[in-house]
Amino acid sequence: MENIQLLLGGFSTLFTFGNVSAAMMGAVLGLIVGAMPGIGSLAGVALLLPLTYKFNPTTAIIMLGAIYYSNMYGGAFSAILLNIPGDSPAICTAMDGYPMAAKKKRPGQALFTANMASFIGGTIGIIILTFTGPALANVGLKFGPSEMTALLFIAMTSISWLVGENPIKGVVITMLGILLASMGMDTLSGSPRYDFGSMYLLGGIPFTPFIIGTVGFSQVIKLVMERGEDTKANHDMKLTIKGSLLTKHDFKRLLPPSIRSGIMGTFVGVLPGAGATTGAFMGYAAQKKFKSEEELGTGAIEGIAASEAANNAAAAGAFAPLLALGIPGSGTGAVLLGGLMMWGLNPGPLLFTNEPEFTWGLIASLFLSNIFTLIVSIGVIPFLIKILSVPVKFMIPIIVTVCVVGSYSSSYSMYGVIVMFLSGVLGYILTKSGFPTAPMLLSFVLAKLLESNMRKAFMISGGSLDIFFTRPITCVLMLIFLAFIFAPVIKAVIRKARSKA
Repeated sequence: MENIQLLLGGFSTLFTFGNVSAAMMGAVLGLIVGAMPGIGSLAGVALLLPLTYKFNPTTAIIMLGAIYYSNMYGGAFSAILLNIPGDSPAICTAMDGYPMAAKKKRPGQALFTANMASFIGGTIGIIILTFTGPALANVGLKFGPSEMTALLFIAMTSISWLVGENPIKGVVITMLGILLASMGMDTLSGSPRYDFGSMYLLGGIPFTPFIIGTVGFSQVIKLVMERGEDTKANHDMKLTIKGSLLTKHDFKRLLPPSIRSGIMGTFVGVLPGAGATTGAFMGYAAQKKFKSEEELGTGAIEGIAASEAANNAAAAGAFAPLLALGIPGSGTGAVLLGGLMMWGLNPGPLLFTNEPEFTWGLIASLFLSNIFTLIVSIGVIPFLIKILSVPVKFMIPIIVTVCVVGSYSSSYSMYGVIVMFLSGVLGYILTKSGFPTAPMLLSFVLAKLLESNMRKAFMISGGSLDIFFTRPITCVLMLIFLAFIFAPVIKAVIRKARSKA
């Protein structure tokens, strides 16, 4: 009851003209930034930070929080319509969002699904943050390098089985993603790896151009190579909000994965270094274990819902360690932390006690930003889906421009554009050869985080494996990991035994 009273006090702080305007402005800017491939929440918040200098601390952080949160919505737009994820959490959204929009000719419903799932997942995350913020942050503290390693083992194991019927291909392509992620300077020892004598490769393969190329530019190559098969991009669809609404049956399909991923994503978002990207991957992988009306990767509503609900919930959950412990869970969180300290606020256990007006005003603003972002994102659907009505001959240069600008803006050099081009060719070849690219992208994202935590765990234990089985949380997670490994093998043996009988 006390938290509810404090939250109501937060709403009284929020409902001033300046704070409400800041939340709304942040929500709109976050949507725009999120929809632009190559920018992402980190660059968006960093670039827009100067806009808040003349605001009071509460108004400033409300605006930045709204930008960060609504960014999770915006990433789905380009992922669904162009197959170019606006940011890394939207990779999983593209896996089902683009097929639903382009192949099943339901772009409006795909966008509506993403928006509703984001709203549901975000609401769950904010509610959990409201009642268990400090406690949740303390749970996150219990996740050290060994716990994070075990959790990432589970995520990496799930990747191989996400797409396609052939798990061997999934394993091979996952290993390729890990290999590509290992290129560049070793972050712990400082020694170069697989740089082939190139100074550019010392910094590794930049993620944003890599993902834009593999997913987006490969789509351009496909359109060019197969233009004789499909010269029109026009679809028979209603370019209205009403025509984009989900049926009762569709909403029933959307609700369970949104709730599951909302809860899971919140807890993943709390973990140090995990962030919305890991949350989206875990939510999508978890949905693979549940029944879906359509196979994931073919345009399933359940896949879109699981991914979007998880990444929005993770964004809300990330505020728990930031506010209660002063520990940022991501690069974006670090920018927000810097902003807080710049305004003379010291995040930590006493923040909820010493600065209740600020803290609860921020949490209340997340509720408002969630609602306002949903309204705006649904309102722009008729304008967005007109993209799919553009003829292919005009669509190709549009996508190429988006790919080039997004790749260049992430590195401010032609190196990013070259990486984008080469990864596009690689993505096209893999797709034509029957290899799914999604596992490669997912493993590429998680590999560095896995390596860092694993090596830290071994440094703590002196190189012993005992650390993975003597710590309670780590032990439980490792048992789950082993279950993921051996379950398919056991099922295959049982199936073979039954067939012989």
